[in-house]
Order: sequence, then structure tokens, then C-alpha cells
Amino acid sequence: MPFVDIRLAGSATREQKAAIVADVTRSLVERLGKPAAAVQVVISEISTENYAAGGQLLADRAAPPSREDANAAVTPR
Repeated sequence: MPFVDIRLAGSATREQKAAIVADVTRSLVERLGKPAAAVQVVISEISTENYAAGGQLLADRAAPPSREDANAAVTPR
């Protein structure tokens, strides 16, 4: 029985998590020939205040530009 443990820094919507579970399950069914009912998936959401990389909490890092900001930077005017 495949067991998949996914950890996310931050959060995802219910719809995003459902899509991740469906994708992972489908991949294990296709790649390992396991029945979908045997695939177990756990998603843990870790607060960015409880996760660090490079000696810095993720919550303390500058926020990446939003998708709108990124698109504005590459869209000719």
C-alpha cells in the first residue's frame, strides 16, 4: 500500500488539495499498478512561522511578487 506524506509551507485551498491527491493517486496507479483504493495521502500544512530555510523563517522573507505584478512586468505597454 503506497503511503504519501506531503508537507506544504503555508496553505492550499480544499480544491487545490483535492487536485493534488487526485494527481498523486493517478500517478501511483499508472506507475506502480496499485489500485487507487490502496493509495494513502496525507497533506500537512505547516505555518510559515513554523518553517525555516537558510536560517530564516519563511514568514520573515519578503513576499514574492503577485501574479498580477509579474504579468505587469513582462507585458509591453
